[in-house]
Amino acid sequence: MTGGFRPGADGSAAPRDPVLAAAFADAGDLPDGEARLAELDRIAARADALGDPHSALDARFALVAAYLRHGGRWRIVEPVRRLLAAVDRSPDLLDARPGDAELLRRHLRQAVEAAIGTPRIGLDQAHTLLDALARRVGAEAGVVAQLRCRLADHAGDEPTARRWYDRWTAAAPDPEAGCPACLAVRRAELLAGWGDDRAALAALRPALDAGVDCTDQPERALAAGLLPWLRTGAAGRAATAHLRAYRRHRRERAALPYLAAQLRFCALAGHPDRALDLLAEQLPRLDHPYDDLSAMEFAAAGALVCALAAESGRDARRVRRPGHADRPAADLEVATLGTDLLAEATRLAGSFDARNGTGHHAGRIAAWLAERPTGDPVPLPEPESVEDPADEPFLPSAEEPAPLSLSQLTAVLDTRGDVYAVDAAGVVVGRWDEAVVQFRLLGRDGEILHARVVAARRLAAGRLAEAYEFCNAWNHDRLLPKAYVHELPGGELVLAGDVTTDLAHGVAPAQLGILVDAAVSTGVAYAAAVAALP
Repeated sequence: MTGGFRPGADGSAAPRDPVLAAAFADAGDLPDGEARLAELDRIAARADALGDPHSALDARFALVAAYLRHGGRWRIVEPVRRLLAAVDRSPDLLDARPGDAELLRRHLRQAVEAAIGTPRIGLDQAHTLLDALARRVGAEAGVVAQLRCRLADHAGDEPTARRWYDRWTAAAPDPEAGCPACLAVRRAELLAGWGDDRAALAALRPALDAGVDCTDQPERALAAGLLPWLRTGAAGRAATAHLRAYRRHRRERAALPYLAAQLRFCALAGHPDRALDLLAEQLPRLDHPYDDLSAMEFAAAGALVCALAAESGRDARRVRRPGHADRPAADLEVATLGTDLLAEATRLAGSFDARNGTGHHAGRIAAWLAERPTGDPVPLPEPESVEDPADEPFLPSAEEPAPLSLSQLTAVLDTRGDVYAVDAAGVVVGRWDEAVVQFRLLGRDGEILHARVVAARRLAAGRLAEAYEFCNAWNHDRLLPKAYVHELPGGELVLAGDVTTDLAHGVAPAQLGILVDAAVSTGVAYAAAVAALP
């Protein structure tokens, strides 16, 4: 998250056009959606025209963050490309913005990943962005090898992907590469796709470690292990993993990439009715997919479910498909739904293959549709018998309130793409521009969300009256955060603020996202105003 004025290398505010700065602040107050995105894009273009590179950077960093938070991940590629071009033209632009230098590297990785997930971005663009990342972190860095491996695999070049995989696994741990546990899942998915099921399960061990520090685990690892366990004779382990992972992923907004494995497991484990139930429950997600790749895989898995259901005499069963855009709601026979899903999967596979110049994804879909159960139905344990640790994260649907929890809060920050830490007391701390923001869960049951912002700039002890005057003016003109002055033992003045929200009746993820957005954006504005003081 970026915004407001940032101090230059000499401690002064980097020059920005005041009209654009005001427009940027106003854009932060717009509701999430296309209007806000369009305004940020307009500000960036206007800053380019006026020769104000810092305002252009602010707008484009904010634009990327908005796309990552609210969908359309593939749309980050263009603003990231423009950020890169601006920095390449003027390398000193980020001298006074070290946090943004790190952020640009992370966005370069995310842009390459976004290109893998959609055929709307050319592979040449993905390779150009990856080359730019390699120049910044080193050609031998783990994140570079990881992305080259995944790009090669995506295009169906398994030998090249395996060579890069070996370099990736041999590289030193790389903070630029992302969460280590989630990377273990990535490795397992690649190995399983190459037919190395036992190697895939071995790769999953770090992510299945009970002590792993990742709010998305172990459920993502369990989903990735479903088919390898089933194919290697560990059907009981697969059945338990299915129930535990689906308990979370059935309602998690970002879980579409893991649902294809759930559908295929149910179909191939001999549970066509359960597979149809899951397909019916999750079908609305296909109209709002995480990305095109996960939509293709979900549709292909759904087509397999329908084909096996029809073969087992369930062809008369109907599945409700909600209306979307100009498609009316309908109760479809299994065969009809399967035809529709296969057409969707085939269309997307054709788009990927046309972009990549291969037939890899069409072949993947054909292979999936040829799969059949190989034995008796796998017994599923009773749901209440499946381990459900007290600290297992549960994320409700976007609209469903649930008790406030640390896992909910960190999931919101992960979706935003923020960098943060959680201390031993459960306090979440992150830095956004010149604002350090701490999130705490207070109250007897942790039902109160408390956000405290501390401005990075401190004032001398002799400016106490001025500091009080600033805070009084802020509290008079702004609702958030509530500003105050804290005097350190040595006399130095810290300007801070807080926002407290009572969520005793629960909070939906979408609502919590709004509250976090507001706390961060107002905290950044507050810290920027402190930095702008004479």
